[in-house]
Amino acid sequence: MLNDTQLERYSRHIILSDVGVEGQQKLMDSKVLIIGTGGLGAPAAMFLAAAGVGTIGLADYDKVELSNLQRQIIHQTEDVGKDKTKSGQETIASMNPDVRVVTHNTWVSSSNILDIINSEDYDFIIDGTDNFSAKFLINDACVMAGKPFVHAGIIRFSGQLITYIPGEEENAPCYRCLFKEPPPEGSVPTCREAGVLGVMGGVIGTLQATEAIKYIIGKGDNLTGELLTYDALDMEFRKIQVSRNKDCILCGDNPEITELFDYSPPSCVIQTEN
Repeated sequence: MLNDTQLERYSRHIILSDVGVEGQQKLMDSKVLIIGTGGLGAPAAMFLAAAGVGTIGLADYDKVELSNLQRQIIHQTEDVGKDKTKSGQETIASMNPDVRVVTHNTWVSSSNILDIINSEDYDFIIDGTDNFSAKFLINDACVMAGKPFVHAGIIRFSGQLITYIPGEEENAPCYRCLFKEPPPEGSVPTCREAGVLGVMGGVIGTLQATEAIKYIIGKGDNLTGELLTYDALDMEFRKIQVSRNKDCILCGDNPEITELFDYSPPSCVIQTEN
């Protein structure tokens, strides 16, 4: 039951017919895990906190660097050198006391990702990581655990995202349905080589938060079976229809991958920007 302060804080949600008190209560009862508290995870976490998501998990092993501040808006200058999970927790606490933040200050790997996902029985997972090895691991773990998640990536002036929801059958391709395996080492530029426009994380990370909110309140259509791409220079969004690959090595009819494993992470390979 929402108290008077919460009714005022979330009043613009509550007057929406597709949210209302019931939808807001769903948000306050929900738990979202964000893996990677960087360019994508930072805006996603802040908007989910503002929306009143009851529990937000932040998983990251890194510390705040000065070069992060161009895009990772959850961190401030005085946070340089601090654990990103700690910095994120402090920012969220100052934003919204309704939100409980759980920090997982660790390198997410095949040995602990399921424990992290199951530790709070998270309802939805946001992939805000910055390397292919992590992205494939998150995809594999969520498919095996039956957890919905949204993948996203940004580079230079472009971005993309797609959502996986278990049980949607033909309309729920996983990340491996699109990309079977990580690209060969050296075939894509590193973060420092490629660069990224700072606001790209805000655009795509906010869309990830939107996907989580829609799933939680049960309204609208998630990006299952659709890869959304964004070109900032042309200011153009495109939807690309994709289908589950029946021969997918993870979610296909005869899966080859039945256990989690780690690809060797490159030093700073992009597909998303952390």
